[in-house]
Amino acid sequence: MTATEREGEAQSLVRVTVDGHGTATVGTGLPVLDHLLGLLAVHGGFDVQLEIAPGAAVLEAASAGRALGRALAEPLRAGRRHGTAVIPADEALAHVVLEASGRPLLVSNVDLSDARVAGLDTDIVARFLEGLTEGAELTLHVRLLEGRDTQHVLDAIFKALGISLAQACRPRPGKE
Repeated sequence: MTATEREGEAQSLVRVTVDGHGTATVGTGLPVLDHLLGLLAVHGGFDVQLEIAPGAAVLEAASAGRALGRALAEPLRAGRRHGTAVIPADEALAHVVLEASGRPLLVSNVDLSDARVAGLDTDIVARFLEGLTEGAELTLHVRLLEGRDTQHVLDAIFKALGISLAQACRPRPGKE
């Protein structure tokens, strides 16, 4: 799936191969988000190419999420429509559950607004997830079961998100 969109000043281009090899070529302008999207691709088995025009970090993150969500919307609707994963990253343990419900909603107990990753406010990750739920029209629940190190928490969330998205995009039984 390929999508191009213009969000305020941030323009994005995304290509996603659902049954890929887990490769990512990502340029959001936010190295930490690029790393996290690489984890999503590897753990979900997606090939992702995503480029975001430079702009404000929050705008770039939301635009990246929305673009990826729109590219995944069709495979999610055609697939099983739901997925779940509980995944660790060192001491962190995240649980992600999603459904292609047609009703965008993000529910999360993760508040990293006071933390800093690579010098950035990590609320950009919340903005990415909000954009993803809007673009794909997902109901997305993110639960942090354990975790102290911010980078490990984010890694666990994005690994679990990749696996959950891959499950939701799989063909429904009897529809292959």
